[in-house]
Amino acid sequence: QVQLVESGGGLVQAGGSLRLSCTTSGSVFEINVMAWYRQAPGKGRALVASITSTGRTTYQDSVTGRFTLSRDNAKNTVFLQMNSLIPEDPAVYYCKANTQIRATQRWQAYWGQGTQVTVSS
Repeated sequence: QVQLVESGGGLVQAGGSLRLSCTTSGSVFEINVMAWYRQAPGKGRALVASITSTGRTTYQDSVTGRFTLSRDNAKNTVFLQMNSLIPEDPAVYYCKANTQIRATQRWQAYWGQGTQVTVSS
């Protein structure tokens, strides 16, 4: 099986920082795009940022300049550094990985369980 495990969420004051991590394990041959999504109460799940296997990144406009994605391909891990957190940022953050399964060579997207980010004023 393929599993994504997220960590790093928590409570932080506005203007503070958090660093989220997501590690993919299992029978994975290759991982292409990895991404972070977030879902606030009463809202739909929205893309925050994504990163390709070669390190090219894209960011949602509201987080550009504050959030930074990085990737360690050897460890199948992606990091989301979140700085200057604002009240609009609190949500459950979900990691998504587009993976190629070793046995079948087919591509399949997997989701992590989510990690809660809370920002206090």
